[in-house]
Order: sequence, then C-alpha cells, then structure tokens
Amino acid sequence: MTSTTGTNAETSSTSGGYGELRAQLATLTTEAFRPELAEIDRLPTEEIARIMNGEDATVPAAVAERLPRIAAAIDATAERMARGGRLIYAGAGTAGRLGVLDASECPPTFNTDPSEVIGLIAGGPSAMVTAVEGAEDSKELAAADLDALKLSADDTVVGISASGRTPYAIGAVEHARAQGALTIGLSCNADSALGAAAEHPLEVVTGPELLTGSTRLKAGTAQKLVLNMISTITMIRLGKTYGNLMVDVRASNEKLRARSRHIVSLATGASDAEIEAALAATDGEVKHAILAILGGVDGPTATRLLTESDGHLRSALTAARTT
Repeated sequence: MTSTTGTNAETSSTSGGYGELRAQLATLTTEAFRPELAEIDRLPTEEIARIMNGEDATVPAAVAERLPRIAAAIDATAERMARGGRLIYAGAGTAGRLGVLDASECPPTFNTDPSEVIGLIAGGPSAMVTAVEGAEDSKELAAADLDALKLSADDTVVGISASGRTPYAIGAVEHARAQGALTIGLSCNADSALGAAAEHPLEVVTGPELLTGSTRLKAGTAQKLVLNMISTITMIRLGKTYGNLMVDVRASNEKLRARSRHIVSLATGASDAEIEAALAATDGEVKHAILAILGGVDGPTATRLLTESDGHLRSALTAARTT
C-alpha cells in the first residue's frame, strides 16, 4: 500500500518502474479520465451529488452481469467451509479494508469463530488506518501472511483488487492455488491478472470513476456488494439462517439480546414467557430455542439434534418431528 490518500493504493509505482506502471494503468477502465467531468469542481454541490448518485446507481447492474460466476464461487466456498475450511480475504488499500470489514462482521452476525472468516490487508492491521509503504507491491508478503495462517486445501482465498493488478492480491491467490486452496479473484477490470490467477475470476467492470482513479468509489461499492454476497450466501448455505432470520446471531449486547427475542418470536409466534423459558433452557442460543419451541424438545435434545444436522435448523426440525 502507498501513501496516496489510502484510496488509490493500487496506482503506486516502484523505483525504476514508473513508465511501465503508467502504461499499465492507462489500459485500465478504473483509471480512465472522463473529460466530460473535467470541470465538476465548478458545479453546485447538489448537482455534483446528483451526478455521483447516478454513477453509484450503475454499480448493481455491473454486479448483476456476473451473478452466475458469483454464485458458482459461493457454492464452491460453502462446500469447502462445510468441511471445516476458512474464508480468507486478501487485498491492499480500500480493497483490503473492505475484506477486513466483511470478515469482522461475521462473528456477531452468524456466530462464527473469528478464525473462520479472516481479512488480510497488505501491511497488517495498522494498514487499516495508516498507509504502509510498499506492502501492496509484495507477492512474497502475501504468501507469508497466508503461511502464518497454515493454509489448507479446504480454505478459500479471495484476492481483492479494483485494478486486478495489485501484486499482494495476485500473490495471495497464486500461493493459495499452489497449496490446493479454492481461489477467487475479485476485480473491476476485464481480463485482469488477478482473474487469470484465480480459479473463479469475478470481474465486475464498473467503468471510469467520477474522480479519475479513485477506486474507493464505484469499484469499492461493487466490491462491498460482492463480498456481502459471498459471506452472507455462504452462511445461508451453511445453515446459519432460518429463512431470512439470523438464528445464529451472537447476543453480545442489549440490542442483540432484544433482537434475539424478536427473532425467536418471528420464527415461532410463541409468547414472551415461552420465549424466555426456551432461551433459558438453551443458554440463550436463538437457534436452539426455536428448535425447542417448534420441535417440542428440551434444551439438551435441541443441542443434539442440531449437532447431528450440522447446524441446519430445518433438518433438525424434521428430525424432531419424526422421533
């Protein structure tokens, strides 16, 4: 990552390679200059906001064009995670921060262990808020970061890079693929080096940015949307939800405790007294409480049935009703 405001980490140059790198960047749609916006700074604030909002509105359509590929990558990820594999994001600058953000939100949302979904950012945790010179330019650093995690063939590594040329993201994917792990390359340019390196290339082409090369804008939004899909749908496939209810939510504060009771209510239609009794009998576990109520079983039985069904509530309910 470089010190170029933290939003354009992927456009840095190394000593002696400026001309070559400049030529590479000139081929990227995410770096293209838009002459029609050359005097945007002269416009009224509301008009700039209107233009920017219009730009953002194009992103979902770009994501939609890649839905079949995204779905295939998710199914492959879920299959490996069901065998005990991990989901690992790797990127630099904005891309890396988005991966760390998505990973950090999985434990409270799906009650995953922090080791199950991991975000790696070039330069380490401090790079979340401060630029780390040269970190994004090192494939070796990415390999070392993955080696520190003791990568296995059941893991999935998602390299994230708007340009699709960031060495750290490419290095992570190349190293992971050599270890037999599943690899996904998420970029915002077609025919990218990252896509070529990955088993599942996800190239969401969002086009030139409002501010030339500022890939924290449309490209960043696209990456956030796709990462939301990868983690959320993978967790749905793993049985972390019941319908559209977050039944594996971790009730770690008052808001989440209230949400837990609301989720049990929505799933069961039970009275407050029944909900409190079920949660007390299942140590506050939402999924177990729902099974206890709908399946008519006690806490220990709910735990056993969910263990036998690998955490899938619908399967556990079927088992409870047929025993």
